[in-house]
Formats: sequence, structure tokens, C-alpha cells
Amino acid sequence: MFHLAGVLHARGFAVTVFHPDRNALDPSRHPSFDFVPVPVPDGTSRGDGDEEGLATVARILALNRSCEAPFRERLAALLATPGCGDVACLVADAHLLTMMDVARRLGVPTLALRTGSAASFRLFAAFPMLCDKGYLPAQESKLDAPVPELPPYRVRELMTFGNGGGDHRHNLIVEILSRAVAAARTSSGLILNTFNALETSEMAALRRDIDVPVFDVGPLHKLSPAAPSSSLLKQDRGCLEWLDAQAPASVLYVSFGSIASMSAAELVDMAWGIANSGHPFLWVLRPGLVRGAPTQATLPDGFDDSTRGRGAVVSWAPQDEVLAHYAVGGFFTHSGWNSTLESLCAGVPMLCRPCFGDQPGNARYVEHVWRAGLVLDGGELEKGMVETAIRRLMEGDDGAEMRRRAGELKSRAGECITKAGSSCVSIDKLVNHIMSL
Repeated sequence: MFHLAGVLHARGFAVTVFHPDRNALDPSRHPSFDFVPVPVPDGTSRGDGDEEGLATVARILALNRSCEAPFRERLAALLATPGCGDVACLVADAHLLTMMDVARRLGVPTLALRTGSAASFRLFAAFPMLCDKGYLPAQESKLDAPVPELPPYRVRELMTFGNGGGDHRHNLIVEILSRAVAAARTSSGLILNTFNALETSEMAALRRDIDVPVFDVGPLHKLSPAAPSSSLLKQDRGCLEWLDAQAPASVLYVSFGSIASMSAAELVDMAWGIANSGHPFLWVLRPGLVRGAPTQATLPDGFDDSTRGRGAVVSWAPQDEVLAHYAVGGFFTHSGWNSTLESLCAGVPMLCRPCFGDQPGNARYVEHVWRAGLVLDGGELEKGMVETAIRRLMEGDDGAEMRRRAGELKSRAGECITKAGSSCVSIDKLVNHIMSL
């Protein structure tokens, strides 16, 4: 969202950011933007899910309900402010349908931003068909069955959130996805953080299926003007100096993003798989990574001794810069879209361990479409499995081929952000479209 705001600000738009009053960014770090806090009632941030995926879905739905009235009040007050001028539009995450409805009732045009891939949004739109045809709710015995209507997906990649939960689980997913599709279809356009050379057929299909203009304006982290980090977690920049002392393409970077989590047993097996691989590593162990752990995850006894001198562990890292560093040769990731796009744009192949939501689908594309990585999916992690996968990613002919493919995609991303590239042309179209609303 902040990268897109930076792009639009560079094109002459004034930017006002409406944000929940919790987890707020420091406005002083973004002096070019105005900020309007929207109060979030107590309890909204917790949701009612029983795991990180469903809890996130529940929080989003709760946020829509609880913030409708305060957002309406804040937006109406802004519109009534003397000297406010013309408000071109509201750009909102597609999961905030209620806020977009409020804006339109107040006479403000809306644009929906999806921070995932074009492929994942096609999946959102196809969800009713997938349910009608019996692919969903997913059955354990059919998880590896192909979905011919949406290649290369298998049933296990269709936005499932684990097993169990019955109708409540399925209904939550149906609700969140149908609302996102409605947000796009009732808006004045859909903005996607992707680029045409990466998702050519997916973009063409979306433009056929969605009756609004679709703008592929990514990779936004490469197009936005330089600005202070928008991370809510403090970055340990000392890891960049550690990387400076490592050999080219030798380091495995390990990070599971800001939401995904794992069990304590999985952390132990991952740790010994990383240790036994013999490769240097930079590992992000953020607070909350291990389910049930109150603060920082604890690595198993003996891990430090067995990896001394070839590993660094931090609580958070400047990921763009880490992936762009010459020493990084592979990325062990949860396959969130930001991480996937950043890795491809840096030419770094991936070892994917998807957790929930769109992550299994992103990982499927990495391995079977872009051929820039491999996937560890299904079941519990085992240290032998992790060690073997790391060696395959970082060594030999397989690793070299994945690195070559990632390098090709890096080149294509570079082409799309040139002045005449597809993403810059799409940004021009987006600006003209906003001015015409």
C-alpha cells in the first residue's frame, strides 16, 4: 500500500492515509503523506479463528464491521474540510469492501488493490464454480487431484486452511473471498502488484472475467521512490555486514514473513535440517513465529555449536536488501506474495514451505510454472527432508537450473519497470484513469 502511495505521490497526487489506530506507522517517517487514524473497538484485532490463517480472516471481517461507522465519520469530516479540494478516489485493499461502500455513498470513487498475484485473484473469482463442481470443501483423499479449470492448481492449493472446522471454516473462506471479488467488481478498477511478463495468461484471463479495468503495476517495491521502511518491526541491519563477509551465492536466507507460524517440533526439525546441510544461513526468527511461544523462538540445544561461524540469526531483516545481496543464493520462504515477488525480482531461487491462504498457490507457480524453486508441502517437516531440499536448491544441476530461471525472471522484471516497460505503461494508464473518475 505504501509503495503504491509513493508511486502515485511521485505522479503528483496528494496522499492521505486512513489507518486503524493500532499498529500505526510513525507519520514523521512519511512527511509527504497525511494520516487519519480510525479507532478500532476493543477486541477487533483478536478475531475468532483457531489458527493464523482463519484468525486473520476473522480479524479482517471484524475490522470491516467495527470500523464502518468511525471510518464514515472520518472520511465525511475530511470531505467537509475547507480547502480539501477534489478527492480523486479511495484506494483500498480489496478485503475492505465495507470501507469502499462507505466511500461510494459519500461520492468518492474507489479502486481496489489486491496485494497478491493475478492467479490468486482468479482463484477468488472461481470459488463458486469450484464449490459447485465439488472440489471444495476439500477432501483429504483428493488433495493432490488436479483442477483442470485452473491449471496448475491442485485441490490442496485452493485457498484451504488446514483440516477440520467443518462448515464454519468453509463459510468464513467463502465470505472473505466473495467480498474481495465484489469489492473489485463494484469499484472503478482493480490494481495488482504483479507484472505482465510474470503472469501473462493470468492477466489476460482476469481482464476477460472482471468487468472493470485491471492495472498490473508491479513490482511496486522496485517502482516506488526511495522512502523510509514501512515495516512495523525493527530491522536488524547488522546482518548486511555479516553478508558482506560471505562468498557469492553461498547463503541460504530463511524467513517466514510477519504472520505465518509453525509448531515447536517443526522449528527443531528445520533447525537441524539447516545445520546438517552445511550451508551458511541467515535466519529470521521473529517473535511469534512458534505457536504457543510467548516471545522469541528458542533454537534446540547444540544448534549454535554445530553451526558456529556459518550462521546468523536475527529477529527481523531488511528483506529487499538481503535478497539483492550477492551472497544470498537461496530463500527458504513461506511463499507469501511479497516474499515471492521480491525473490524473483532479485533472481534468487526459493525453497517453499507454504502455510495457508494464497501461499500454496504461489509455491505451486514457483515450482511448476516459473521453475524457480521447489516445494516442501504436506505433512510435518522432517530434518532429513529439509537437509535434502536445501542441498538440492543450493547445489548441483538442479540448483543451477533454478538459479538460471530466477535470473531470467529478474531480467523480465527489470524490463517491465523501464520507462517503456509494461508496468510503467500500466501506471500511466492508472493515473489517467484516476483523473477521469
